[in-house]
Amino acid sequence: MTTILPPADVPRAAWFIAALAGFVLPALVLVLLEGERGAAGAVLAVGLMGAGMIAGAIAGRLWTGVALALAAGTGLLLLTLGLGMPTLPHLPETAVALAVASLSFAARGALFARSAGARGWWIALGVVGGEAAMVATAAAQPGALPGWLLALLPAQWATTALQTALAGSGTLAAAPVLLALGGTAASTLLVAALWPRRWPYLIMFSVWIALSALVHQHQSPPGQASLAAPVS
Repeated sequence: MTTILPPADVPRAAWFIAALAGFVLPALVLVLLEGERGAAGAVLAVGLMGAGMIAGAIAGRLWTGVALALAAGTGLLLLTLGLGMPTLPHLPETAVALAVASLSFAARGALFARSAGARGWWIALGVVGGEAAMVATAAAQPGALPGWLLALLPAQWATTALQTALAGSGTLAAAPVLLALGGTAASTLLVAALWPRRWPYLIMFSVWIALSALVHQHQSPPGQASLAAPVS
C-alpha cells in the first residue's frame, strides 16, 4: 500500500514542523549531549517518530513517511558518529531497527491522514509531542514512570530496539520490541485500508494491548535501556 489518501491542502509550515520535530530538535539534543551513546537510542527514536508520523500524515503516503523517517534517522546517526560515538558494532541490526521503527511510525501517520484528512498532521504532532515527553522523562529520570506505562509506548519500543542495536546486543535481544513495532504497523495499515469501516480498530487496539503485554514481560526496568550501552 503506497497511497493512503490524497490530503487536502496542507500549510507549508507543516513540513517545516516535520523537519523541526524529525531532525532539527533531535540533532540539537545530540549536540548538547555531545553524542552520548547512552542517550542516542531515545533521541533517534523521537527523530524517527517526528519525521515518519508527521510526514506520513501530511503527505497521506506511507512510503513518504518511511523515506523521510529513514533519512532523518540516518542523518542523526551520522551526526552521533561525528560527535564521537564509536563505530557501530552491528550495522545490520541497527538498520533493521531503523527500518521497522520507521514503518511503524509512518503507518500511524498514514492512518491519521486517512481518518482526519488535512487535520491528520495536527493529530500526529500531538502524539509525537506526548510520546517524546514520556521517552525523554524515562531517559532523564529512570524509574520516574512505571514500567507498564512505558510498555504501552511505541516510541519507547523504538528506543529499546535502537539502543539494543547500538549496544551490539543483537537482534534477538530486541525481538519483542521489533515484533511489537511490526505488528502494530500491520494492524494500523489494516485499519487504514478498510477505512471508513470501524471494526478494524478493535483488531488494532487488541494487537497493541497484546504486544504491549509482550514488551512488558520482557522489558528491562524503566530507563535501563537508555543506559545499556557504555559510553566510550
